[in-house]
Amino acid sequence: MTGPQHTDAVHGPSVSTASIALTGSLEAIGTGAYVVDEQGCIIAVNARAEHLLGLPAQDMIGHDAHDLLHRGPQGQPLPRTQCAMRQAFHAGRTAQADEDYFACSDGSLLRISWLITPYDVDGRPGGTLVVFHTPGRPQAGEPHPEPVAQPLSELHRLALLAETTAQLTSTLDVEEALRRLVSLVLPRLADWAVIDLITERDEVWRSVVVHADGDTLVHHEDLQGPMPPIPEESPMPLSRALRGVASNLAGPQTYQGAPDSGIAVEQRRLFEVTGMHSAAIAPIRSTRSVLGALTLGRDENPAAFTPVDLPLIEDIARRAGLALDNARLYQRQRKVAETMQNHLLPQMPGVAGLQMTVRYLPAPDASQVGGDWYDAFPLSDASTALAIGDVVGHDLEAAAGMAQVRNMLRAYAWSQHEPPSRIVERLDEAIQHITDVTMATTIFARVEPADDGDWQLSWTNAGHPPPLLIRRDGLARYLTDGHGILLGTQTGTRRPDATALLPPGSTLVLYTDGLVEAPRRSLDEGLDLLRQHAAALAHRPLTSFTDQLLRRVRPPGNDDDVAVLAIRVPEG
Repeated sequence: MTGPQHTDAVHGPSVSTASIALTGSLEAIGTGAYVVDEQGCIIAVNARAEHLLGLPAQDMIGHDAHDLLHRGPQGQPLPRTQCAMRQAFHAGRTAQADEDYFACSDGSLLRISWLITPYDVDGRPGGTLVVFHTPGRPQAGEPHPEPVAQPLSELHRLALLAETTAQLTSTLDVEEALRRLVSLVLPRLADWAVIDLITERDEVWRSVVVHADGDTLVHHEDLQGPMPPIPEESPMPLSRALRGVASNLAGPQTYQGAPDSGIAVEQRRLFEVTGMHSAAIAPIRSTRSVLGALTLGRDENPAAFTPVDLPLIEDIARRAGLALDNARLYQRQRKVAETMQNHLLPQMPGVAGLQMTVRYLPAPDASQVGGDWYDAFPLSDASTALAIGDVVGHDLEAAAGMAQVRNMLRAYAWSQHEPPSRIVERLDEAIQHITDVTMATTIFARVEPADDGDWQLSWTNAGHPPPLLIRRDGLARYLTDGHGILLGTQTGTRRPDATALLPPGSTLVLYTDGLVEAPRRSLDEGLDLLRQHAAALAHRPLTSFTDQLLRRVRPPGNDDDVAVLAIRVPEG
């Protein structure tokens, strides 16, 4: 490999969580394997590699792999310009060699064959996997043994399984997992990939039919769709795989006889339309149930599948089953949480002359329920209450706290005819004693008609990003008055009130910090971006205004939930 050695690694680098996770994937490989980063430094190594080299992982992680391991036939340092592995590493391509040498801890040489291939780390490109095999380690002073015949395809098999594990376990989206599975097996193993999945209602759905046309993957949606039910006794290959019985080989002749089920009819059609002359079919299983079946077929490749091919396809299908099961569980959790969120967040009231739009976007990597919230409701004096807030966290606990805070605010606002500041002071006193909420922010406001077509806004701000007021001519300003400390600080400080007139046709935007905060962007930059785009969108209808504002301003890769409440007063 190449690149400068990490200076801190020489003094005993610590093993990171990412390294531990990577090592777990590498342990599934039955021979020596390690992963390097973009600089060529080792970031994970499996136990088999430690044994072959006589080096513990902590003595390898953080070191430049080329400098540490690569040697010439006589044990001399290998110039980088003569290292085939280094050249493949720089080119970012898969390569292999039958004969090379690694240095062992005792100074002896290990004669190896190797395969190197790009490898995603935590779902991101930039890593490289090295898999190496040796027939045995020579003893000191003994001649190097002659290499034992070891099919290089075995190294390809191990590298493919490692890549399959890394690719499929780094996503929790079913469609993305299926896409990655297809790209892993086509075209290197087959010309066709067919994936049949069993739904939660025990129905079979042909989810994927893809053909490799050179390096282009062509989806055949006309061959996808619902399938007949799984027959309980059928000995046919796909039926057996869908029952989780066994993997099988199949060809056009397999389904030429009288069909024993509707699935057999569909399989005959599949072979006729695709022109496959050979196929291997394996169950896709989780630890709990059969999820479907993976079919790999060949039409242009003249070689037929043989029983020797089945263990590899079974291993790939097994890894796919675990990944799909995790993705389904995650999506089921998201669906439950989404339903819960929809019940927690209220519908907006109708207020004569006042347009109102709300949006809530969940945190993408959480359980889709969070602590951001909004509210609007009529008050007993005919004004309308507006509120937006953020309870720390974006999980079920935060959502429960959010519901408590919102409901208490509603009760105080309706029953106590007091300024917004006093309502929020009462709320702050209450949440410290009767909820588990430790910290929260909120804006509580009242809006009501004033003279000359204006509307009057009065509000108090408890540590929340300031409201944004946009006039219909595009002038935009933040309402920074009325700002106080966030809820939960227990200081007893009196909170300020503020008032402002909302001109005819103007738009008021209340939002949570997920709209303007990003790891590599200052808060001021986020606020400036929000003001700029809000001003540019002032002429849009309110629904379009809100949707475009979210699309343009929400930071890419945002890991926080976002709530937006936008109102527009009549044009007079």
